[in-house]
Amino acid sequence: MSLQESERVEIEFQPLGLRVRLSTGQPFLEVIRQLDIDLTSSCDGRGSCGRCRVQILRGEVSAPTSAEKAVLSEEELANGYRLACQTQPMGDCALHLPPESLISTPRLQVEGFEVAGEVDPIVRSYDVEIPPPSIDDPRADTARVVISLEKQHGVQGLRWDLEALREIPLALREQGWGLQLGVRGGELVAAAPRSSELLGLAVDLGTTKIAGYLVNLRTGHTLASKGALNPQIAMGEDVIARMARAKESPVETERLQQLAVSALQQLAADLCEEAGFQSREIVEAVVAGNTAMHHLLLRLPVEQLALSPYVPVVQEALDLKAREIGLQFAPGAYLHLLPNVGGFVGGDHIAFLLATRFDRSEGVSLAVDVGTNTEVCLAVDGQLTSLSCASGPAFEGAHIRHGMRSGQGAIEHMSLDNGEVQYRTIGNSLPVGICGTGLLEAAAQLFLAGILDRKGRMGEHPRMRVRNGEQEFVIAEGNGASDTPAVAITQRDVQQLQLAKGAIRAGIRILLEASGRNEEEISRVVIAGGFGSYLDVASAIAIGMLPRLPLERYRQVGNASGAGAKLVLVSARERAEAERIARGVRYLEPARAPRFMQIFAQSMYFG
Repeated sequence: MSLQESERVEIEFQPLGLRVRLSTGQPFLEVIRQLDIDLTSSCDGRGSCGRCRVQILRGEVSAPTSAEKAVLSEEELANGYRLACQTQPMGDCALHLPPESLISTPRLQVEGFEVAGEVDPIVRSYDVEIPPPSIDDPRADTARVVISLEKQHGVQGLRWDLEALREIPLALREQGWGLQLGVRGGELVAAAPRSSELLGLAVDLGTTKIAGYLVNLRTGHTLASKGALNPQIAMGEDVIARMARAKESPVETERLQQLAVSALQQLAADLCEEAGFQSREIVEAVVAGNTAMHHLLLRLPVEQLALSPYVPVVQEALDLKAREIGLQFAPGAYLHLLPNVGGFVGGDHIAFLLATRFDRSEGVSLAVDVGTNTEVCLAVDGQLTSLSCASGPAFEGAHIRHGMRSGQGAIEHMSLDNGEVQYRTIGNSLPVGICGTGLLEAAAQLFLAGILDRKGRMGEHPRMRVRNGEQEFVIAEGNGASDTPAVAITQRDVQQLQLAKGAIRAGIRILLEASGRNEEEISRVVIAGGFGSYLDVASAIAIGMLPRLPLERYRQVGNASGAGAKLVLVSARERAEAERIARGVRYLEPARAPRFMQIFAQSMYFG
């Protein structure tokens, strides 16, 4: 059955964020290949290699074939895992493409600028030589460790973590009575061979993306870094949707937590493997995330976050055993979570402010951490005022007809040269969709060319057409996979972009009004976040998302939240500084601003 002859349904491919309309008469693998998505398969679609695994998140598909039953376990089938080469859509549905099934993965921003900070880790290591017991000296193992640690390093009042204590007897005897002991605030949390590395893990836990860093706690050097998509995406693309799922039942709350914990554990394992270590050598972990991600990770109630006045369960920084939430690191390893400010402004924002030294700003400065949940901070002579903008997942390609995340084949840049469209895709491959930066640039180009008016309404152009009663501007022509354009921007896509950019600009205006300042007084704008790292600032100014200021006042800093998390990991002083910053931030709830609706409506205009 051809694409034209068959019934057409909408399929959503996660974590790419790609949505397409395709035929019910083709296996998923054929369509995926037509879209130039690099899904692993080595048996030419016969179902014998079992490598093209996908997970059905929702919707109706064909029944499992005998080939699938031979490769997939009953548990895997029950959890929605199928082979793309054997499965066909029977209606609208959503698929998850696991990382192990993808040859290439979406581009993830991990690195930012590095900030010099004092190396003063919370956990300290001591190489200790311990006299073995004898008939004449039958003291307990713990007594030998305590006395040796005090004599050789002056450490007194040692306390014991139970899990670490259970490992001490065997470790002493296997290592010939010489050990490296990890001590945190007087508590023994780990025992390892002498002269081992002291490892820490810093994580920026984002709504869409997770960035992890394996760090040598003695030197502060980053040994490995890696990004991953937050698997909670399968339960909702934004925090509001996930909190709604969490409120459905304790089972859903636990599932959201386990998705996050599993992602952190896998990220730690991957980082350690790259650097030649094991996850059980991690003695301290730091996680920075917005308030909702923080609460979901700890399985804290989220009902009050979704209702005015949007109160978090806890604002203070937390220290708990990593094993309490299921992380398998060193036996007594701690997990430190940075403090929350309020509402949806959490520890990732504090890490961002810490890394950029934003509280030390002179005059008027603006900080914007762009993402599904965008945090904005205004500094006026060092006084910080922050809020959160519900910019939504449009910048990640969600709710955009041909939108996708920043992966292979995504249009990331577009220009109009004498009316002719020029574009560039990630990986210089055939276009399969458009990511957030491409959408923003396309809108800016159409607006500057007069094809979009200030209200976002589409006008006339040779590439403009009407499909299914809706106007759309065609960027890339059809690639043969369907009778629709490969990539187009619709009137509805423009409206989604207006909502996203309007929320951010409204947040900026609310902060300025609350502080009695105007845009012209801003001397510096710091932009962070995965999307913020790649966006074209001139295009963002053109559509009115960012203030019309000279480009030299803007600075894009990459993943500043990750950089801040690393500072907190390696330095007790920076950890205390983060808590001081959190206490000093004034929090505003945008919806309570006197002219919120008027400001938001005005901010949706282009230009």
